[in-house]
Amino acid sequence: MQLGFFTMPIHPLDKDWRQCLREDREAYILADELGFAEAYCGEHSTDVAENITSCAMFLATLAHATKRIRLGTGTVNMPNTHPVAVASHLAMLDHLLDGRFIFGISPGGLLSDAEAYGNLDKNRAEMFLEAIDTVLAIWQGEPPYDIQGKHWSVSTRRTYVPEIGQGILPRPLQRPHPPIVVTAVAPFSKGVTEAAARGWEPISANFLMPQWVKTHWPRYVEGCSKAGRPADPANWRVAKSIFVCEDEAKAREYVTGPNSPYRFYYSQLLTKMRKGGRLELFKTHRDQPDDEVTLDAIFDRLVIWGTPDKVADGILAFREEVGDFGTLLYAGKDWTDYELGRRSMILLAEKVLPRVNAAIGPSRQAAE
Repeated sequence: MQLGFFTMPIHPLDKDWRQCLREDREAYILADELGFAEAYCGEHSTDVAENITSCAMFLATLAHATKRIRLGTGTVNMPNTHPVAVASHLAMLDHLLDGRFIFGISPGGLLSDAEAYGNLDKNRAEMFLEAIDTVLAIWQGEPPYDIQGKHWSVSTRRTYVPEIGQGILPRPLQRPHPPIVVTAVAPFSKGVTEAAARGWEPISANFLMPQWVKTHWPRYVEGCSKAGRPADPANWRVAKSIFVCEDEAKAREYVTGPNSPYRFYYSQLLTKMRKGGRLELFKTHRDQPDDEVTLDAIFDRLVIWGTPDKVADGILAFREEVGDFGTLLYAGKDWTDYELGRRSMILLAEKVLPRVNAAIGPSRQAAE
């Protein structure tokens, strides 16, 4: 198993935006120093708590501050941006990162973003597919372009001047395109099947109950089968909320206490999912009454916390429940306590991961 990092992020509403961005950057730089394999960043335009408004712009600030870690959009909300902007901006980002870029995509889940961009009442799933198809057509096509779609069209026929380089859209460094990943946030996600059939890989979100995370693997196998390619657990990324601390009592207070960044994180998500009619993500069974979905019940199943030994046991138990996967994505939280936030990542990499991999065994690690 290898480690990755994924943050949306979710910060206190009154926290200075500059401090949020500074600490978020420090988390990625720390992940690189600790040997994390990859790291993903979310984006939203209309949320004070989730306050990275452009994941591509944020990742660009890390191009020369990181050395080995692969950096991914987590995700570009495709219906909210013209495909030409996505294709050109991310081609440049892949060059800035010297090919360390991973292209994470989704239809976007924040309804206030959809309203602000004017697509709240449109078929965003349809827009998503058209947008990514258009981006790939740009990267694989030749100018002058003539790509016609229902929601967007792309052409440079009238203004194409090849001898001076005008009318030509850039291509990424990685050919034919950077690796593409899709975040799965629904039980029995059909999107995982369609993504796998197209050669893309899944990320299972950290706010899904384990029994729903488990449903993603059969969907992935189904999609790989359609494409005639093997379904390798090493390609499955699973995000998880984790906190590691040498002091068990301190860990309990930081995760479950009234000022906990973990409690704030899930209270924000619970409110959004309740208002958006998506409480199923937090339910233990589909017919569970809504009023049984509480913050405390969510904590019991979605957060692994404690000493390095306890967290290692928790990760192994989670893996036993959901199935084998290749990358554990540490879900970033606000560094309410700066030192504890950093120390948790350090302990995960230096104390927890070796114990987990020792328990998994050398044959599985070699396969990864």
